[in-house]
Amino acid sequence: MNTEVNDHAIDEIVATCNGDIRGALKALMLINERLESELQQLHAAVGGIGPAERRTSALH
Repeated sequence: MNTEVNDHAIDEIVATCNGDIRGALKALMLINERLESELQQLHAAVGGIGPAERRTSALH
């Protein structure tokens, strides 16, 4: 993604949270946690490795 697209997406996310930056970050963190959970379930369903066996870790 280019910077202009990223800036627009950030503006939309903050606007969705009525200009509350902290609320926007909290919402993004909750979405990220949900996506990580879904990814773990997908890995388990296809016999992939879980996060404990991976060498990388989540940002939070």
